Amino acid sequence: MSEPRDVVEGAGPKAPEVGFDELADALESGAPLVDVRMPDEYAVVHVPEAVLIPLPELATRAQEVVKDRRVYVICASGGRSQVAAEALNKAGWDAVSVAGGTKGWASQGRPVSRGPAV
Repeated sequence: MSEPRDVVEGAGPKAPEVGFDELADALESGAPLVDVRMPDEYAVVHVPEAVLIPLPELATRAQEVVKDRRVYVICASGGRSQVAAEALNKAGWDAVSVAGGTKGWASQGRPVSRGPAV
């Protein structure tokens, strides 16, 4: 298994993607959601349950991501979350990317929060 510092380096095969309904169901059951956008993006709007770990910090903060259940990864529209989920999977996590990202989630009128990460 890879070390956390190797998480973002050399991502492997494309990670699975999930839609908003699956994410909503997963969040209801307490699934972890990692937002890999930058802090200023997160402060504008984010999914309420999302924990901010910007993609450039993922390699050094990967130990903060739970490993005992599927992890959902979100960004603005799906590009960065795909990279992050691929890297996490390569390093031993079970991670999926949320297709459409936070922009899509918000545009569907789903719950959002505003403000910086706490």
